[in-house]
Amino acid sequence: MQKTLLRYIWEHTKPQQVFILLIVALSMIPYFLAFDLPKQIINGPIQGQGFEDLSATQTFMDFSFTIPLLGYTFGFDGFPLDRMQTLVALSLVFLLLVVINGAFKYYINTYKGRLGERLLRRIRFELVDRVLRFPPRHAKSLNGAEIASMIKDEVEPFGGFTGDAFVQPALLGGQALAALFFIILQNFWLGMVAAFMVAIQVIIIPKMRRRLIELGRQRQITARRLAGKVNEVVEGLGTIHAYDTSNFERADVASRLGEIYRIRYDLYQWKFLVKFLNNFLSQVTPFLFYLIGGYLTLRGTLDVGQLVAVINAYKDLPGPLKELIDWDQARQDVQVKYEQIFENFEVEDLINPALHALTPAAAQPRSETLQAVSVSISDDSGAKVVDHVTLKIDRGETVAMVDHAGRGAEAMAEAFGRMAWPSSGRICLGDNDIRELPESVTGRHISYVSTDSYFFHGSLKDNLLYGLKHAPVKKYEYEGLKARQRLWEIREARKAGNPHLDIRAGWVDYSYAALGNGAKEDLRKSLLAALDAVQLTDDVLELALHSIINPEEDPDFAARVVEMRRALRTRMNELGMDSLVIPFEPDGYNAQATVAENLLFGATLAPLTPDNELLSSEHFYTALNKVGLQRPFAEIGRTVARNLVEIFGGLPADHPFFRQVTSLSAEDISYYQSLLQRKNEPKPVNFRLSEADKAFIRLTLEYIEPRYRLGILTDELKDKIVGSRELFYTELPAHLRELVERYDPDKYVSVATLRENIVFGKLSNSNADGVAELRTLAGTVSRELGFADQLLNAGLDYDIGAGGRRLTPIQRRKLNLARALIRRSDYYVFNKPLPGLERHTQEEIVQNVLAFLGQQENDPAVIWVLSNISLSRLFDKVVMFDGGAILEEGSYETLEQESGTFKALVA
Repeated sequence: MQKTLLRYIWEHTKPQQVFILLIVALSMIPYFLAFDLPKQIINGPIQGQGFEDLSATQTFMDFSFTIPLLGYTFGFDGFPLDRMQTLVALSLVFLLLVVINGAFKYYINTYKGRLGERLLRRIRFELVDRVLRFPPRHAKSLNGAEIASMIKDEVEPFGGFTGDAFVQPALLGGQALAALFFIILQNFWLGMVAAFMVAIQVIIIPKMRRRLIELGRQRQITARRLAGKVNEVVEGLGTIHAYDTSNFERADVASRLGEIYRIRYDLYQWKFLVKFLNNFLSQVTPFLFYLIGGYLTLRGTLDVGQLVAVINAYKDLPGPLKELIDWDQARQDVQVKYEQIFENFEVEDLINPALHALTPAAAQPRSETLQAVSVSISDDSGAKVVDHVTLKIDRGETVAMVDHAGRGAEAMAEAFGRMAWPSSGRICLGDNDIRELPESVTGRHISYVSTDSYFFHGSLKDNLLYGLKHAPVKKYEYEGLKARQRLWEIREARKAGNPHLDIRAGWVDYSYAALGNGAKEDLRKSLLAALDAVQLTDDVLELALHSIINPEEDPDFAARVVEMRRALRTRMNELGMDSLVIPFEPDGYNAQATVAENLLFGATLAPLTPDNELLSSEHFYTALNKVGLQRPFAEIGRTVARNLVEIFGGLPADHPFFRQVTSLSAEDISYYQSLLQRKNEPKPVNFRLSEADKAFIRLTLEYIEPRYRLGILTDELKDKIVGSRELFYTELPAHLRELVERYDPDKYVSVATLRENIVFGKLSNSNADGVAELRTLAGTVSRELGFADQLLNAGLDYDIGAGGRRLTPIQRRKLNLARALIRRSDYYVFNKPLPGLERHTQEEIVQNVLAFLGQQENDPAVIWVLSNISLSRLFDKVVMFDGGAILEEGSYETLEQESGTFKALVA
């Protein structure tokens, strides 16, 4: 990167800057002519100069020009015009000059804007590109929020300044000099006055604004640090709440905000002081013009037309001058920002961009050995964690690395995975240092997995296939308007120095699928086998069952769900398990569902909270009254509230009851207690329900007899609820009916989860093992119907959130491992990828992974840093590190017999 912003701009926009400067120079001609024209209008046709005789005329548009050296003269005699015609003609010329000057400004500003946006796009891409090329040690010290803030916000002014970098001083300076030169031509002394005031503004104001630049730099740094702190708070919310340090963080943030406030307050004070002085100097000059110019006019040494022209010209002088001073301030401001960017992004040992070159074709299989040659690695403090280690890994070999003391095995795995660079020695693939090999080789032939891997916002499938997106392998076909738009995108990307790779193209390279010969079906086979190997298949299915699917986007899938619903019901009836689930039936009351679900016989778009649009509408309670359920529901709710207060009123907030009945809390009990204590409440106007009655009705709507077991929901009332369903629904206004999706045994319920659609009912709580039995039965039926794969696909489409936060930590570990297994590599480096898993589960997954990789035709090597040392028996070779050096190396059997240290660790 260039050290100054002006050099950076000139380097990347030189041809465009030269072109627009020529346009600026050309625009000075009509700009200068516009100064002289008012004088000609006033002195000529208005005051009558040259029209003393009533029949006098003057020629208009006459000119002659002699070509130098050739001596050839050509011209035009013009048109003879009388006084009124001359006034009209000159006025039209003035209007024409206004239009021409406006057109020049429009074109120049538009061109500057386009130029600035292109350079802004260029520098943002270059900064992101540099982040991608940061060396590992520097990358570990980055604060993501600060980097994002710099790329997004702090470079924003560069775009606006780019177009002004050279054009603005040329344009404004030319305008100011044109106006000043014109004033001097009219009267020397008035010109000197204007020049003197201009000199004061140009010299004093920029010096005063240097303080503004320094305050602006401080504001930028403190704001960036605040962004970093806010990011830390968001990332560390769990830790903050765990250690009760929220008030400490509030104090920290408040202190930072106070510092920003102090800087901004000083900035405003100084800014408006400078503005006041600048405005004062700008107004002093007209005062001198009126005084001195009026005196000279009265003396007869200056005519009125000249004075008007001088004053008119000066009106155009402060604007360019002020903008020129503003330009200088902007230049210094963006230069300070650019220096900050330069300091943060100009780092040593940037990865050579040639190593990141796009390589569309699949790289040829490599048979080289992966080896460490006298490798030493230092941590961030400078302490050696690996000390002169030499280690050779052959293809097909499985190697377990363990630590006796220190973290040499982990650091060595990081070096093999290119996550750490040796301070001395080399990591070689064959005879080549992997630091000198392109990532198209190392990134495809070596797969590295640790606990620190990141997941990108998107679906589970997107993240699983992330390691196969090396380069576009299938071109996206554009047609019509989209094709023209794509050509425009390519052209603009080239002009901004961006690559024009198509993100819409097919990036998944099936040839790198772990199993098979590179066909699309082989990738699916690899994906399913990898999920099974890390025991993630059941989790994916569970995610699918918790997903909400839009049936309009995939009507075939919705139809298969309904088919699955019927088949599951049929199978339960055949096995005598029909009591496992109580289905939703149009003419029956579902005892396991709420009163609201039974009354509406449908699912609501939003939960039935007190502020729900349905429950907050008077139409809802009017419809209840029309079907004769308003008063019974209010009485039932009052009875429920009385029983709850009587039985649970004295329970602490953390009582297990409130964990079982999630719709109630200790605060709710207190609220109902206060409602019950109200006596002689006045009757509401127009017979509308009181707020207490509405609260009791809402409590009734949440009531489930088997859960509360108060025995107050009679069979007669249940029948009345079922019989009132249709009438109640039709009594609701159309806008409220749209908030409810009615149950239909033959239709998919779009607002319900996939599990709820398949079960289409409520699980009976009389069977303690009902959930497990239903899951087993549903799995069997889905496989028989060939529906299991579609369910799995629905789970793979699950949005895992930013960083995979919608997954559990264990699911993230398994997904991280599966992502590496899906793609074929020559070397797999697993650096303690399964922390937190139970020992037996870890062993099963390690065995599954080794068996899975053993199926690959390319005979890959596996390097696994184990936290459970007893699992080293599953590997061909064991390497034990002690204090950063290799203590012992050999097979599990040999080390167990010959090494007391290893035997003790295993034990």
